[in-house]
Amino acid sequence: MSLETFRISDLKDPQLTALQKEALEQASAHPVTLTAQTVLQAATATTGLSDFGDMSFLPRLELWMSAADSDEQLSSIGRAGIFALALRFACARLDLEDLIKRHPEIEDVALESPVVIAGLPRSGTTYMLQLMGADPRLRALPHWEGIRPVADRYIVKGRDTRFELAAAEWAQQDALMPYMKMIHEFAPEHITEDIELTGMDFGGYYLEWLAHVPQWRDYQLSHDPSPSLRYLQRAIKAIVWQKGPNRWVGKCPQHMEQLLAVSTALNGSYLVINHRDPVASIQSAITSQAYASRLTHRTVDRERIAEYWIDRYERLLRGCVRDRDLLDQDRCYDLYFHNLMSHPFEELQAIYERAEIPFDNETRAAFQQALDANKRGKHGRLVYDLREDFGLDPADIRERFSFYFERFPEVQVEVD
Repeated sequence: MSLETFRISDLKDPQLTALQKEALEQASAHPVTLTAQTVLQAATATTGLSDFGDMSFLPRLELWMSAADSDEQLSSIGRAGIFALALRFACARLDLEDLIKRHPEIEDVALESPVVIAGLPRSGTTYMLQLMGADPRLRALPHWEGIRPVADRYIVKGRDTRFELAAAEWAQQDALMPYMKMIHEFAPEHITEDIELTGMDFGGYYLEWLAHVPQWRDYQLSHDPSPSLRYLQRAIKAIVWQKGPNRWVGKCPQHMEQLLAVSTALNGSYLVINHRDPVASIQSAITSQAYASRLTHRTVDRERIAEYWIDRYERLLRGCVRDRDLLDQDRCYDLYFHNLMSHPFEELQAIYERAEIPFDNETRAAFQQALDANKRGKHGRLVYDLREDFGLDPADIRERFSFYFERFPEVQVEVD
């Protein structure tokens, strides 16, 4: 059956819907102040809690806010979105620290060797995570839980309300930005990324997707990511303690530049490294950024978006090439996109065997069910055009990544 295809025809000259215009008007009527102090005060008022634990995250939060505040092109919705994200992370941190304070045994939870997926966005990492998350022996993180990782504050009359809250938020986002689900889905049951947990320590590149913040990018590249990765492990222990099992499976594209730090911070981890033509990933990323910018920014600066993210992807892949051969070769697996798409069961079985996870008929049945539920393009397929939308030649972009193709020659060219 052929997939329905869609083209965002107004990237150059966005035509806002009535709902989008209304959202911008509402955000303009309620401006936010982007400072660490306002975030922490709002988090305390929201939760009734005040202990954030180790406050070493504070300089990172301060830089988050100042970097975002310096993006003069941010719209009222863009500023509100960044404040809301920082507030969500601060509230989740308060909830987590309170839970551990009340249940110190969480610190002693023994985690079995986690499976960690790295790879550029749109390189099959999400697809892999949906499949492996279907294995009941592994502990994955659905979106409804990732954005509110501690249940207690959301129990109403004995019922956990987090799923329905996430469902309502997803419905609102989908109505506002209907093409986004074809690029990255945020349905409540969708398995989400580790970045939702490292964000509680105000680490990771989440902010880069929301604002033009080269200051935050440079800070990350010049500082050890281990503190936030250790906080990720702290959060995983709490999540597993609330509901097992205790063998984690997660992913984050930024792990491509953090391979050694991830393997150290998440002790005993098995790394799956996804590989794909970076031009295929870039065209999706910059199109989604340009599409979102009609709401998050005053103008859609397609040239700035393309320049920033092509450079950012190069940094991610240079980190991967730099560190890949320094890993324990028995604790990692290179997964190529074309192989994953053509014979996923064979690739999954190879990963399971190397990670010493039994692969039986029940595992195969769970994967088949997940495959059926996560077919590529289930919401339709976006058609990209780098030349028309960004004035870019795919061959010129690919030339910047020759170092990556030289190290991983099995990567197949997808975009001409």
